[in-house]
Amino acid sequence: MATPIMAKATAVWLCDNTTMTFKQIADFCGLHELEVQGIADGDVATGVKGFDPIANKQLTQEEITKAEENPLHKLKLLHNPASEGEEKRRGPRYTPLSKRQDRPASIYWLVKFHPELSDGQISKLVGTTKPTIQAIRERTHWNINNLDPIDPVALGLCKQTELDAAVQKANAKKAKDGTVMSDDERRKLVSTEQSLGMEPEPKMPAAMAGLETFSLSDPRGEDEEEEEDTRDVSDADSFFNLPDDDKSED
Repeated sequence: MATPIMAKATAVWLCDNTTMTFKQIADFCGLHELEVQGIADGDVATGVKGFDPIANKQLTQEEITKAEENPLHKLKLLHNPASEGEEKRRGPRYTPLSKRQDRPASIYWLVKFHPELSDGQISKLVGTTKPTIQAIRERTHWNINNLDPIDPVALGLCKQTELDAAVQKANAKKAKDGTVMSDDERRKLVSTEQSLGMEPEPKMPAAMAGLETFSLSDPRGEDEEEEEDTRDVSDADSFFNLPDDDKSED
């Protein structure tokens, strides 16, 4: 059910200006009944100024009168065309202060493992700016030497479904532009279970290229016989051609 804008301030106004039950106000504002009771007792929303739902075109006086006369009546929020799409997030994601220090590591992970993502997509996923992304891409970030790539999903900066949707969109755009995808990029288009079940393709390191037919065998063939050594080695002196001991030196 849609809730009014400034729900808590609207609940404050309804508690102060109507005789509706706490449950009716809670259901309309999307709050808990005990929270509305706390507002009425002055324990909750202290200092919050009431927000008039009638003046702001969220309720009519007739609807409030019906709710006051019948405790089972549920208030109906007026349709405001200007509020359509407000629930959809626009612009960069808001990142809590406790997680902002993890954003460079998540950007590094996205740049390294998903180079097909654009700066705008990364900005929406983790809530950062394009200059920061560009600095990490070009390795000119002030802390680039101390950064370790960490999955933004593991850090809680985005959801896995949002990351998968962004990757699918980026790959679809690349395919539409006619860019050929590599095997690793094609694997990203299938589910994790399917990707893990696929047999890895054997790849030869670049340094080993051209050595597929390398053999340790003698290229002259095995049919050729080595020449036999017919020298008589029974006499060690004759083998080494040692000089006689009785000859005097010149």
